[in-house]
Amino acid sequence: MGELASTGQLRASFLRWAIVTVPFILLLGLASGELGGSGTSNPWFETLVKPDIQPPGWVFGAVWTVLYVLMGVALAIVINARGAANRGMAVGLFFAQLALNLAWSPLFFGAHQLWPAFWLILAIFLAALLTTLFFGRIRPLAAWLMVPYLIWLCFAAVLTYGIIQLNPDGGQPSGAVEMQL
Repeated sequence: MGELASTGQLRASFLRWAIVTVPFILLLGLASGELGGSGTSNPWFETLVKPDIQPPGWVFGAVWTVLYVLMGVALAIVINARGAANRGMAVGLFFAQLALNLAWSPLFFGAHQLWPAFWLILAIFLAALLTTLFFGRIRPLAAWLMVPYLIWLCFAAVLTYGIIQLNPDGGQPSGAVEMQL
């Protein structure tokens, strides 16, 4: 039983992992968005003044779909790297940053907590960067698949900060009380 796996066996193993990780991450992202009431159908969000760099609403769904697919493939690559040093740590970091990511929509769109959402997105970026660095030590391709996510997180942080600056009252009508977490 000391034989090495063939290229075909390794490819099949990767595909089995990808068939699980990609839909799993997509479904979690969709659930987070639905739970948080994200998007242009959110009445509170529609009342906010947005920065000029705010893309149309459909862009967010398209971008997050692509990002979650890339993240799922990157995760499958790392999980499939049997015997790689720090593979368990890399996978753990991935799920930690994913948990932070999934908390963002409910915090921003659901609880209307602008500043905490901004700080959370910075934490997501740092956790995702650390994950990417660990992925790069295991499989460079997995790290490169995370780069668009890191870029989008930077853009999302700039958007969030812009919304905060344009809506100092948090988008609440005067006299309204914000929901506290």
